Amino acid sequence: MKIHFWGAAQTVTGSAHYLEVNGKILLLDCGLFQGRRADTYRINSEFRFNPAKVDGVVLSHAHIDHIGNLPNFIKQGYRGRVHTHAATAHLAEVMLADSGRIQEYDAQFVNKRRARRGEPPVEPLYTEEDAVATVPFFEHQALNKPFSPIPGVQVTLVEAGHILGSTALKIEIEEKRKTHTLWFSGDIGRVNLPLIHDPVLPSGDVDTMLMECTYGDRSHESPDVARAELARLLRRTLERDGKVLIPAFAVGRTQELVYAIHRLMDSSDLPNVPVFVDSPLAVSVTDIFKKHPDCFDEEARAMMSDDQHRSALGFDSLTYIRSVEESKALNERTDPMIIIAASGMMENGRILHHLRNNIHDANSTVLIVSWMAPHTLGRRLTDGDPKVNIFGEEFDVAIDVQRVRGYSAHGDREALRDYALAVRSTLQNVYLVHGEQEGADGLTEALTNWGMDAARIHYPARGDTIEL
Repeated sequence: MKIHFWGAAQTVTGSAHYLEVNGKILLLDCGLFQGRRADTYRINSEFRFNPAKVDGVVLSHAHIDHIGNLPNFIKQGYRGRVHTHAATAHLAEVMLADSGRIQEYDAQFVNKRRARRGEPPVEPLYTEEDAVATVPFFEHQALNKPFSPIPGVQVTLVEAGHILGSTALKIEIEEKRKTHTLWFSGDIGRVNLPLIHDPVLPSGDVDTMLMECTYGDRSHESPDVARAELARLLRRTLERDGKVLIPAFAVGRTQELVYAIHRLMDSSDLPNVPVFVDSPLAVSVTDIFKKHPDCFDEEARAMMSDDQHRSALGFDSLTYIRSVEESKALNERTDPMIIIAASGMMENGRILHHLRNNIHDANSTVLIVSWMAPHTLGRRLTDGDPKVNIFGEEFDVAIDVQRVRGYSAHGDREALRDYALAVRSTLQNVYLVHGEQEGADGLTEALTNWGMDAARIHYPARGDTIEL
């Protein structure tokens, strides 16, 4: 058996690893890489392996950096099944279509400016039509029930507690009369986050683990501290009659913020101002959330039962926006408000238009609540760059940029440490993925401090191959 590391290796985006087992190929995740614009199209366009020769795909969850390159993968010849949790499949259907629309729209927007400069047009990586064509390939799988995506391999989906439908993959392999258990963590969630279930720790005789290390170098603030900081920063901006712009992933983070703001307003910790979720995708995703109450934790189910609105994700001053006209109308308003819009790393979508229209307003705030990949617009703002480019134009940054750190849906150093140590009695090797060098170093230190041999902990680069 061989494991090839193709995406989210020594970086956080573009998750994709594939196994060679019994002469077959199984791909784990098929994510979209996000980073430097010059690199992004090239990296997402290329596959080291021929998609037409891949025999099966299993997805851990529905974030774009784990599913976003599927339309391109299928366009290049893949014809097998895409196995995943039902909630992930339902989310992927709307997210991939939205991704195709955004890529088409952004290419058109940029090409108008390129045409004026006499430059050749750019092509989207894939279109909405390409995205819609992926839907028939999905095959729904239940939690804790093994299935066989390729001969000799049994996969079991285990609750990961990261977003709706997120799972780790327990992969039991039989090859040449030998057995091997590989555990792919996907993205590991946090205990006591609102809305969804807590992550389940690995169990059984796990030999090898592919494990995320995003926050392996730091500890998170508690959800209560994060909620208090969110309230403080929101109040500060609203009291000076500014707008709060929150870039948020349409899946998970948007719903978590809506839930938090709902509770803050119910408790009078936040004034009752207009709140807009300005993302057709986030609106569709929220509808999918409501269709999967089995994924909600006890706190969320209790709130839906007891709250006057009978909804964790709806309240009187909240408006979900789908149309472009409604979105544009927000820029004509001068009253204080909160706008939550995609995308999470500010690389595309409606958040860019809101930023472009408010970037000169020092009374307004961009509130960063997610990790930002290197070289993205979100990272440049977080790093305090005085000038940024939006749709090819340079702007001075006058808007206030603030950050709330405690809203990560990823486990921190202690959570990741405990995750790996849960199976240390049988674990032979850990391969750290989905993290930068600092995260890998921090988690390695944490694991070795608790007795794990450093020689068993690895940090593979993109393109590396190991044989088990």
